[in-house]
Order: sequence, then structure tokens, then C-alpha cells
Amino acid sequence: MPHIAVTMLPGRNRETKQILAEKLCNTLIDTLGVDAKFVSVSIEDVEMKDWDNSMKRIPAETIIINPNK
Repeated sequence: MPHIAVTMLPGRNRETKQILAEKLCNTLIDTLGVDAKFVSVSIEDVEMKDWDNSMKRIPAETIIINPNK
């Protein structure tokens, strides 16, 4: 049951988030060969002032692409 969690700065509307979630879901389905009924996607808006604290919740070893490295 794969789950994709997206954290980003606020400012995008629900429609844009829906399109992003569907594209991520489809990519996951194509790449892993799983059924759509097992895939979930969450999107969390985090204010810039809270960004560093928010990223501390994510274990460093789980971040596959890190623009800060």
C-alpha cells in the first residue's frame, strides 16, 4: 500500500493539487505495478517560516532527492 506524501509551500489551489496527486499516483502505479486502489497521496502546505521544523519530521535517510546536498 504505497503512500506518497508531498510537503510544499502554500499557494496552490485544490485543482492543482488534485492534478499533481493524480500524476504522482499514475507514476507510482506504472513504476511499481500496483493497483490504484492501494495508492494514497497526501499534500501538506507548510509556511516558509515553519519549513525547517517541518522537514525535521522526515528522517534524512528516507529523502531520496535532496536539493540541499
